[in-house]
Amino acid sequence: MSNFVTMDGNAAAANVAYDFTEIAAIYPITPSSPMAGLTDQWSANGRLNMFDQPVKLIEMQSEAGAIGAVHGALQTGSLGVSYTSSQGLMLMVPVLYRIAGERLPAVLHVAARTVGTHGMSIFGDHSDVMACRATGFAMLCSGSVQEAADLAAVAHLAAVKGRTPFMHFFDGFRTSHELSRIDMPDVKALTKLMDKDALQAFRDHALNPEHPRLWNTVQNGDVYFQIREANNGFYDDLPEIVEYYLEETGKVTGRTYHLFDYYGDPDAEDVVIAMGSVSGAAKEAVDYLSGKGKKVGYLEVHLYRPFSSKHFLNALPKSVKRIAVLDRCKEMGSVGEPLYLDVVSVIKDTNMDVSVIGGRYGLSSKDTDMAQLVSVYKNLSLDNPKKNFTIGIVDDVTHLSLEYEKITDYVDNDTYSCKFWGLGGDGTVGANHNTAKILGDCEDLYSQAYFEYDAKKSFGITKSHLRFSKKPIRSTYYVKSADFVACHNENFIGEYDIVNEIKKGGSLLLNCSFDENEVDEKLPSHVKRLIADNDIKLYIINATEIAHRLGLGSHTNTVLQAAFFKISKLMDVDKALEHMKEAARKAYFAKGSKVVNMNVEAIDEGAKNVIEIKVPASWKECTDEREPDDPNLPPVVRNILFPINRQKGDDLPVSTFKGYEDGTIDVGLTAYEKRAIAVNVPEWDSSKCLQCNQCSFVCPHAAIRPYIVTKEEAKNAPKGFDTVKLNGIKDTEYEYRLEVSKHDCTGCGSCVASCPAKEKAIKMVPAKFSDEDLERWNYALSLSDKGDLFNPNTVKGSQFRTPLVEFSAACAGCGETPYAKLLTQLFGDRVYWANATGCSQAWGAPMPGIPYTTNKRGFGPAWTNSLFENNAELALGMYLSSKQQREGQKNNVIKLLEMNINEELKDKCNDWLDTFDDLNASRAATDNLIEELEKVTEGKHKELCDKILRAKDQLSKKTLWMYGGDGWAYDIGFGGLNHVIAQGENVNILIVDTEVYSNTGGQSSKATPIGAVAQFQASGKKSRKMDLGAIMMSYGNVYVAQVAMGANQTQLVKAITEAESYDGPSVIIAYAPCTTHGIRSGMGSVQAEMKKAVESGYWYLYRYDPRKEVPMQLDSKEPNIELEEFLDGENRYSVLKKTFPENAKELFAIAKTDSRNKYEKYKKMTE
Repeated sequence: MSNFVTMDGNAAAANVAYDFTEIAAIYPITPSSPMAGLTDQWSANGRLNMFDQPVKLIEMQSEAGAIGAVHGALQTGSLGVSYTSSQGLMLMVPVLYRIAGERLPAVLHVAARTVGTHGMSIFGDHSDVMACRATGFAMLCSGSVQEAADLAAVAHLAAVKGRTPFMHFFDGFRTSHELSRIDMPDVKALTKLMDKDALQAFRDHALNPEHPRLWNTVQNGDVYFQIREANNGFYDDLPEIVEYYLEETGKVTGRTYHLFDYYGDPDAEDVVIAMGSVSGAAKEAVDYLSGKGKKVGYLEVHLYRPFSSKHFLNALPKSVKRIAVLDRCKEMGSVGEPLYLDVVSVIKDTNMDVSVIGGRYGLSSKDTDMAQLVSVYKNLSLDNPKKNFTIGIVDDVTHLSLEYEKITDYVDNDTYSCKFWGLGGDGTVGANHNTAKILGDCEDLYSQAYFEYDAKKSFGITKSHLRFSKKPIRSTYYVKSADFVACHNENFIGEYDIVNEIKKGGSLLLNCSFDENEVDEKLPSHVKRLIADNDIKLYIINATEIAHRLGLGSHTNTVLQAAFFKISKLMDVDKALEHMKEAARKAYFAKGSKVVNMNVEAIDEGAKNVIEIKVPASWKECTDEREPDDPNLPPVVRNILFPINRQKGDDLPVSTFKGYEDGTIDVGLTAYEKRAIAVNVPEWDSSKCLQCNQCSFVCPHAAIRPYIVTKEEAKNAPKGFDTVKLNGIKDTEYEYRLEVSKHDCTGCGSCVASCPAKEKAIKMVPAKFSDEDLERWNYALSLSDKGDLFNPNTVKGSQFRTPLVEFSAACAGCGETPYAKLLTQLFGDRVYWANATGCSQAWGAPMPGIPYTTNKRGFGPAWTNSLFENNAELALGMYLSSKQQREGQKNNVIKLLEMNINEELKDKCNDWLDTFDDLNASRAATDNLIEELEKVTEGKHKELCDKILRAKDQLSKKTLWMYGGDGWAYDIGFGGLNHVIAQGENVNILIVDTEVYSNTGGQSSKATPIGAVAQFQASGKKSRKMDLGAIMMSYGNVYVAQVAMGANQTQLVKAITEAESYDGPSVIIAYAPCTTHGIRSGMGSVQAEMKKAVESGYWYLYRYDPRKEVPMQLDSKEPNIELEEFLDGENRYSVLKKTFPENAKELFAIAKTDSRNKYEKYKKMTE
């Protein structure tokens, strides 16, 4: 009996795995986290496994901890499971060897993802799982969402019967996040296939004091080898066990799989072999070539380890003459990739006269379509085919890539294809999830939805690829020829190649602010010509206006989704709208009836406000506009930034990245983007301005800045560059200007919310972008440096310094980035910056939009990242390296003083030594010393002078700051952080505490407070937040501060400057509200939310300075509002009152008592 549902690969695998699981130990990592999140939800709501118990899910501090917990559960007789990817899987590797060696039936479900090398990537390939192929885990691969559901059970069943742990993997994102209509198997029926005797034997063999044994001895070479070889039989038997369960589960599902599944001509001479999601495209290529009379086939690998030669050869056509093996990974220095080497080995051991070549594809989810697969077959058929080839890229350096042509004669008339262009945060992706579910679950259509993102954390381009058909959909690649395309941001239509992707006679929906009478004027000429030439039906709607009018802000998704159903007619419009409304009621229930009603109204508005535009024949005569060309642009901007931002990164050849092979990239690139994404922007009223600079202080994107202007500069300024007399300096001739970069603003409104003027000196106005705006901004940037006319260690004075992180991809209103910006203003030109993996890496280092930049001298943060878990250790290495090199320079200067040098040079050397450890004075002394050293042209000391100059960048004093979130500092990196602090070195740490894993979707951390709802804490967190500050204070020699920008800006600046001046380790814990908190007043009120957190006793401000007689200074006053008033303002707390009201009552009461006790504790410490 069929059970058709629409879900993604993560949900499919997790749904089946749940019933076979007793203990799930996890740690969040993209793209596997949803599997753990769903397991937690099901468990919290009482879903029972095959043993009539809810699964016990535990979130650990790292993947190493997760697999350790799984190991312990297995050794004591429980079926243990984990879900992971990439670096997380790498952390598990040592324990994987142990689990396999102990013949324990663990199952890992892995959304296979790129392992970071020269850069980090969250997207999919097989580099992580292939690094585990020697661990002893069996490896079972699913190539689609349907297979992920069907094969998940096989992994669990075979693990128990075969006494061998399994790694069930599928492609990260392409399968893990692809929504697809599948036939969900009867999981209860699948659990009945469990070998009860084998399961009981596993439990009987488990550790227990009632039948004790010692598990894991220390062995020498006299016996170790023999015992390893004694395990061979388990792996010899396992292929038949897996084949048995493939057959038995097939009786339940109605779908049969084998270890190797062949598709194509039974007499094929050319066969491609691969595994994973590429299989769908490969089968399409086989059908295409077979239709042209070619004898070709495709062999899909399911069981990769153990690799069964017998089953492989039985599946391969006897007629085969040529084989191409495709691997989704790159093994540097190897003669070939893993699957290729296995196939070569098997073929070599036979008498078959078959040639085998290998190739690579799809790294980091690089799209692999049918045309690329056709090129593999064409290459394979050549007398001298290219070996070790690549597809999907242009390799003009080592010339290994295969050329391919777009296939125009393959038409699938049964499938309706769509593509939606959205802006991150506008709800487009969520709406398309909903669309796929409605059409898949309610209209008996097979649906597929896959989502493509650029590298930006927020406000990036999103592309939703949807397909609908009456038959199963195999196309596991992007939609490149669509029946329907929607452009959800009017700026995109001229910027990106959108219309070229629409089929002749297809439809285009444009969300725009102009009406039908302005279309001809506003649409770019080349767009109009393409529309006319291809008979494209054009529709417009002002979804932005509708969303704002209804109170939905920038969330245009519901409006545009309704418009899609109206245009596409894939189902009855009224029926579709009702399904949309039902989904809205369900999705927004926790946010209250007001939000539900707004979305319901938006659905009706979207359906009735679509306007079809009559396309005039004259559009066929339109000519393309000439693109402006600025010859002064840096090569990295012209050759890398612009193409990638125009969504043409896939077209860049390998040679583009010569010189960037090691992963380094130029800084300051976001300054060239000018994305103009804000709907509303701030406007300054100089007559009301207090010149406090608080608006600049809180701006998350450094888009609003104060400037000190000379009379001459004011006189020469462009039109509209108004100034007023500068306050704060007596008898000054200087003027003051507050400049806004409209093109870089995200429109969050934090500046307006933070303006202390009685009559606001800034207001938000509808955004209108012009060249004059850019001219004023660029003029402001060109103004002369006035130095520190105001104390830079104050709120006002700090903001006259140029921020060295700007226009990042952080969310609008981000609570993290203002802290980072302030750090760069205080120390950015002399800071080593060790950044933990997480949200701050996602907005701080997305290729190519690098927000960290330099001052006019070219100095700026030396930013780096290693892994999530080792940021503190990385930082310590950086600090010791800098310290060692400066000590070397110090020795050189001392030696120079011992030589016969002139008095001027001697004075400069002594000045430099005197300021050696003075962060502020060292720069000037260094400059003076360098100037004098460069004058030396002869003498015995010239060689030493030259030696010092060769390392002149090590002369000035630098500072080191670690920067990262609570996931790093409280959880995965806590051990390393604690150890580094214990060394007593002069390192600084700024922890932006969002109280959840912000980057991976809001999972709980040890920083998550009691009562908060987060992923893995669906019923409210039962344990208290770890007091990291108290732990650090216990050392006695660590400077510790707790800050919240919106509550006390002056205290924040003091804390940072005191931490920097402290000769020893310093830790600053900064409260950082996040979009995952669900702040009811919106992200524009982040600073006010911080203030409310402090006033309610939710967050306390203090500074602990070991240099003082009484180290503790409590900067918070006694709470003056109820804690629950603050909690009610955030969905992460208020939702618990609706979902688990008894838990909310109990946990919030504990939180209130804890808050009061903490205040009394801190107060006592000040006595």
